[in-house]
Amino acid sequence: MNKLAISTSSFDVSHNMVLRPLQERGIPIAENSHKRKLTEDEVIALLGEDTVGMIAGVEPLTERVFSCARSLKVVSRCGSGLDSVDLGAAKRHGIKVLNTPEAPAQAVAELSLALIMAALRKICQTDKLVHAGQWPRAQGGLLAAQKVGIVGLGRVGSRVARLCRAFEAQVVAHDTYVKEVPPGMEGVKLVPFETLIAEADIISLHLTYDADTHHLLNEKAFARMKPGAIVINTARGGLIDEAALADALNSGQLGGAAMDVFEQEPYHGPLLQCDNAILTSHIGSLAKESRQRMELEAAENLVRGLIEAGVMEKG
Repeated sequence: MNKLAISTSSFDVSHNMVLRPLQERGIPIAENSHKRKLTEDEVIALLGEDTVGMIAGVEPLTERVFSCARSLKVVSRCGSGLDSVDLGAAKRHGIKVLNTPEAPAQAVAELSLALIMAALRKICQTDKLVHAGQWPRAQGGLLAAQKVGIVGLGRVGSRVARLCRAFEAQVVAHDTYVKEVPPGMEGVKLVPFETLIAEADIISLHLTYDADTHHLLNEKAFARMKPGAIVINTARGGLIDEAALADALNSGQLGGAAMDVFEQEPYHGPLLQCDNAILTSHIGSLAKESRQRMELEAAENLVRGLIEAGVMEKG
């Protein structure tokens, strides 16, 4: 019997109106019992040789995974990024790869804004001190007085730019693929990357991760930033050299950072020791409404892909 698998660590099958009927028809669905990001070996074990379709998270889907999953026809990413998927290998093995780029965009954009505000007003540091019995009077900054640099003007980055403009912040942006300011983003100025990192008070990353963007923000980039600048990353962990970021925070070159994504998750690195770093556990898409939409669209994509592949019949 054809089997389905769900490798993403948090997926509500019982309330998914697309997958629930499949279960009731007796189609088995193997789930991620580890409740965390799977390793390559764990993905292979979950898929076995009889899985025809999977709903994926951010675990590595490599040539080795696809070689072992001999029956796999469709990978449906519950999310937007595809950097964890070897798309060339998927094509060689005849596996269709789909994603849900629009569903998480608003949730990630809103978290980005929340992290910007928390870093500016030192909310997390103040909260810890108050819980410890102190009454700090830390002075923060106004978003309206900042120049915000947005790197990447896709679905998330463009939303963050508009949100910051609504707070009357000055916004500059850089995107290799965008040559003129998109409609609805009046007041946003396009600048070269080097100009952005040198002039922005807040730098927020919203681009994909690949070999060209690996450690885009590194020791040299941090040295070129304005003293006291704040770095925000809700995109992908590999975009930032985390050890260099910790050094820049500890030296006072940077005023703060907020990270929702890391090269290795769960994160156990030097940023844990930085009081001026806000660290969240890859929760960008974990707004209830957004997550429900992502899961529904991922399931719809999976079923449609399997029907098109001739593996599943309509109805």
